[in-house]
Amino acid sequence: MKNNHQNVRQRIRNNEVNSYNYLTNNSSLNYNLSSVPAVFWTNKLTKSTSKQMDLLLRDDVKTNKELIIEKIGAKAYDYVEHFAATESHKTQLLFSTKDQITKEGFYQDMVCLQSFNSIAKLDSFLIRVNESLEDNGKFIGFVQTNKQRKENQWVRKVPFVGKISAIGEFAFHRICPKVKGLKQLYFGITRGKHQRLSKAEVLGRLIKFGFKITELEEDIDGVMYFVVKKVKEPDVKSKSSNGFIYKFPRVGQNGKIIGVYKIRTMHPYSEYLQDYVVNTNGYGSNGKPANDFRVPSWARFVRRYWLDELPQLVNVLKGDMKLFGVRPVTDRYFQDIPKHIQKLRLSQKPGCIPPYIAYNRVSSKESVLMAEEDYLLSSKKGRLVDFKFIVMAVKNIVFNKKRGA
Repeated sequence: MKNNHQNVRQRIRNNEVNSYNYLTNNSSLNYNLSSVPAVFWTNKLTKSTSKQMDLLLRDDVKTNKELIIEKIGAKAYDYVEHFAATESHKTQLLFSTKDQITKEGFYQDMVCLQSFNSIAKLDSFLIRVNESLEDNGKFIGFVQTNKQRKENQWVRKVPFVGKISAIGEFAFHRICPKVKGLKQLYFGITRGKHQRLSKAEVLGRLIKFGFKITELEEDIDGVMYFVVKKVKEPDVKSKSSNGFIYKFPRVGQNGKIIGVYKIRTMHPYSEYLQDYVVNTNGYGSNGKPANDFRVPSWARFVRRYWLDELPQLVNVLKGDMKLFGVRPVTDRYFQDIPKHIQKLRLSQKPGCIPPYIAYNRVSSKESVLMAEEDYLLSSKKGRLVDFKFIVMAVKNIVFNKKRGA
């Protein structure tokens, strides 16, 4: 039976409470009476504050814990509560992205209880989250990744129908949001709901907008939860790799950073994950990051036959690269190369066709570096020598079935 609270206004005026912390996130209320805002101690109460006080004094108002469990479940609540004090006034709970994020640099923790799949302007949202957190403040959220969605769709398991469904879904949800003109139409139809997001795209966005990944739980009730902390300001200047052809920053001759054109074979925002993937998984035997979740399954065919590198002919015409030579690499990978090979690399332009193919060596990191060193130390240089290596490489590709990693 509910208590009948009478003379509420008079009793509030008589209270002598000096400090207050009142937090409302549209759907949630912190209703500790010792933390009522000062406005309640004024002589006149507005209708809105009166209604809020009535809510504070109701017996059936749910705690944050109960509201969170209703929203995401008990298992997910335990995970969130392990990293953030959900009842603290320094923690903001976002039951919806419509909840206002108003206090700049105020919150220690922020918890998003709306799936990233339903946030239309995700980049803008992450910028606002970053601005509202203290330095090293934590942000917790969740997403259903493409892989998880695929595993939970029964239609994908139906022969032929599953293939048709997958192609249609890929075209509508993955291609349309990336194409100018179609992007506005897509979000006009979907209103930002049920977006298809990969693990790489979500984590890459988080890093781009100033966060460091600290914890990752890939399956709580079929969705992926993450905990990140604010380590810097959002990067609003660099352009992410959303297009079909992208210009990747690579180390060129004399250490100059050049833009190398390639067909994008990684998920969007993957370039921001290079350090994370290497630090987490290290390098594989082929010299590339091990267990690289940034590469979708269809891209393996494209990479196997070097189709993704055809646009680099533009770099050759521009004079940044030549047809044969050491491959242009990221600055992160360049730092892991032995110093003497670094010095040799900087003396020449990088090339489209790498030495290990001409020498017909395996694509392990050690073998690739040895082939590069042999080529760079070769006493004979020039276009004729490079042409000889190109012929050797074509021979190995055609007759010895040499393939990309």
